Amino acid sequence: MSSIQLARFTIAFSWIYHGLFPKLIQISPLEMAMSSAVGFSEENTLLLIKFAGCGELAFGIAFIFLYRLKPIVWLNIFGLIGLLGFVMLQMPHLLVEAFNPVTTNIPLIVLSFVLMNDSKYVHNKK
Repeated sequence: MSSIQLARFTIAFSWIYHGLFPKLIQISPLEMAMSSAVGFSEENTLLLIKFAGCGELAFGIAFIFLYRLKPIVWLNIFGLIGLLGFVMLQMPHLLVEAFNPVTTNIPLIVLSFVLMNDSKYVHNKK
């Protein structure tokens, strides 16, 4: 498998996994704590988590097919930066925990740039 395909499927897998397991199949206590930091009621927090899980799952599946489109890869990069920024502002102590957003989001951002540097990449020219 080429490095491009490895990058493609690793990024997609991460979005799909993080949408399914800590949000849709079984809401993790940490996910509940992070989402509660926004200040919604418990009921609305659960809806937010489920909505985010569906969005992450959908984005991961879409990424599998649309990984060569520059806007999709940029959306991935900005989404990962935004999620990392959220943790930095709301729960900075998580940045030093095991399996933290720094060690997951930054490598996925780097893999996104690997995709964009591929010579077969579809560039939007306007």
